[in-house]
Amino acid sequence: PGMSRDDLLATNAKIMTAVCTHVKKTSPDAVVIVVSNPLDAMVQQAQKVTGFPPQRVIGQAGVLDTARYRTFLAMELGVSVEDISALLMGGHGDTMVPLPSCTSVGGVPVTQLIDQKRLDEIVDRTAKGGAEIVGLLKTGSAYYAPAAATAQMVEAVVRDKKRMIPCAAYCDKEYGVGGYYVGVPVILGTGGVEKIIELELSASEKAAFQKSVDAVKELVTTMATLV
Repeated sequence: PGMSRDDLLATNAKIMTAVCTHVKKTSPDAVVIVVSNPLDAMVQQAQKVTGFPPQRVIGQAGVLDTARYRTFLAMELGVSVEDISALLMGGHGDTMVPLPSCTSVGGVPVTQLIDQKRLDEIVDRTAKGGAEIVGLLKTGSAYYAPAAATAQMVEAVVRDKKRMIPCAAYCDKEYGVGGYYVGVPVILGTGGVEKIIELELSASEKAAFQKSVDAVKELVTTMATLV
């Protein structure tokens, strides 16, 4: 409580380094799912320390962010969350990128049901969802939804379900990211990230995604000076 994701950077980077050093020794063939914040920097550190192939080190963020986004949309519209189909990309935090082109309610584009101003407010609440829960709990942080999201990912890997879900995956040429972990839609199976799905983004979505990638790069650069 009282700490932002970025406040956790130095502390959690050191913990991640220590833990992943042991993971490398004891479980060299593991698929690693990182949940610690700030997520995008922590998963980058985990891959660096383990030296595992990037597809076997994944960050849990997109599943959680999308679940929160779908929930808030359902609450706004008074419909079942089961009728909301949505996708978020980018970093896990204030720069996360909603994709209106991939968001619908019972097959109806969300932009036909909610005006842009209100949609932006819902996205902002989604980005601050973890902090909202911390504020309500007072003495802890969110754990139910992150645990459920992580369980979905574990099941996809263990049962080789080939699920298409958003995760923090290592992108090099994909989306022009250039060697960083960032939230993108992937096919998740027994080998970890089996494929990164490259979507055709609109001009505004591309700009927002690039802004998010730049924020992730800055975070990773800062982390390198602390660890």
